[in-house]
Amino acid sequence: MTSGAAQAVKRLLPHRSDYSELPRSWRRDVLAGATVGVVALPLALAFGISSGVGAAAGLITAVVAGLVAAVFGGSNVQVSGPTGAMAVVLAPIVIQYGLGSIALVTVLAGVIVVAAGATGLGRAVTFIPWPVIEGFTLGIAIIIFLQQIPAALGHGAVAGRSPLLAAWEVMRHTDWAVAGTTLAVAALAAALMIGLPRIHRGIPESLTAVLAATLLVVFAHLPVARIGELPSNLPTPVLPDADLGALKALFGAALAIAALAAIESLLSARVAATMSSTGPYDPNRELVGQGMASVASGLFGGMPATGAIARTAVNVRSGGVTRVSAIVHSLLLLCVVYFATGPVSAIPLCALSAVLMVTSFRMISRTTVARIVRSTRSDALTFALTAIVTVCFDLIEAVEIGIVVAAVFTLRSVARRSSVTRESLPGPTLPGDERIALLRLDGAMFFGVAERISNAITDADRPEVSVVIIRMSSLGMLDATGANTLAQIAQELESRGITVIIKGVQAEHLELLTNVGVIDSLRHENHLIDSLDVAIAHARSHVVAAPAR
Repeated sequence: MTSGAAQAVKRLLPHRSDYSELPRSWRRDVLAGATVGVVALPLALAFGISSGVGAAAGLITAVVAGLVAAVFGGSNVQVSGPTGAMAVVLAPIVIQYGLGSIALVTVLAGVIVVAAGATGLGRAVTFIPWPVIEGFTLGIAIIIFLQQIPAALGHGAVAGRSPLLAAWEVMRHTDWAVAGTTLAVAALAAALMIGLPRIHRGIPESLTAVLAATLLVVFAHLPVARIGELPSNLPTPVLPDADLGALKALFGAALAIAALAAIESLLSARVAATMSSTGPYDPNRELVGQGMASVASGLFGGMPATGAIARTAVNVRSGGVTRVSAIVHSLLLLCVVYFATGPVSAIPLCALSAVLMVTSFRMISRTTVARIVRSTRSDALTFALTAIVTVCFDLIEAVEIGIVVAAVFTLRSVARRSSVTRESLPGPTLPGDERIALLRLDGAMFFGVAERISNAITDADRPEVSVVIIRMSSLGMLDATGANTLAQIAQELESRGITVIIKGVQAEHLELLTNVGVIDSLRHENHLIDSLDVAIAHARSHVVAAPAR
């Protein structure tokens, strides 16, 4: 037991095999890390501002959390830091509880994620249906775009409103003559982000767009809002105040952040594993690493971190093989903190809003949306409902509702494929065979269909039947409700003088049938038979022995 626990703990910790490819890949890793760092800089600043905690917190998160997650996480190519989804969740928390609560809620959420990984909950993300994941992603993309409309028009964030209502309110009350300058700078940045990749794929379009917009604003002395002063070093780590009252007040918010961090990180790592040839990821170790990253980020004054699919994809496409690429990305951003905060502070906010607007469009795959819409009506409805709830209500509730709706549709589909069919006895017909009913159960015998199948077996008008053979070899799923219903069916038929024989019980169903009392409901233990021929022969012996009714 102790040895097994030690092995489990060891799997969650860094080991030498994480860097086994480094002697052959270090050049590619360094280059990929530098590329990701260039891409991550404007995104880290933008997501920090969008969440309400500030550009400095976004940059600190990319440095600290990115480094910790790279070392302790479960993926060799995952790049972590502030993300759009986390910014969406964090913004109302900042409004409700204040900026001073972020350190505590970040650390608390990190501890919850670590606990989830340590207890083996990492594989739970595999139970989230594809339409729910894509609907959630679409909703996040829409929210990110809506959140940037005020900044693109030169307004501050609208407190206490949903992103949809806030964007509508800002657009209704905007003086377009005044907002023209800010909007033009944002449009320039967006145009460069869209156009530069068409010229050359190697150009870092987001950084180039932000740099061009900044130079225009500085040299033309345009009156637009800028990032402002940034710290020129990392702050000293400080434990947040954690009195019992604050913990109680923030636990719900921390739980929502932890759920989002776990879901987004594991989804990103899973996608990265399909893109990269560096091997599979360890979901439980990934959660431990991401939780530790958020704890470290909170101690340094950052925000919660997750795996970032956009930056991870850049890392893979740039040739990243080991964790060194993500480490280099964080070190490059650390150099920005110590040596380049002056130029960075001059970046116009509207340019960062343009970066996020374009990023939000790139999060949406038209091919994926078309595939879901063309798949089934239930999957299309699940996709649309998840996206709508994400935009209009709450992100975590959207995932929960999406999973429930998908489960209901799945159970309905399984129920439709579940039936009971009367079959003819194989071989030549013998006298008395008309008194034997051979019934085949197909699909699933579970709570959703148990009553219907029971009625089909027991309510049929078969006055001549004296023996019923229930074939279970084609039954794929059986739950406690289904097993209990089978027991009731056997009891009712036996009480009417009808012998029940059960044929072909699968090994995984036998214990459940025994525990629920199905076997005890039979007239004799020999009435549980594996072979159809033996079951029919036994049924015929009952027919011959019993006089016709």
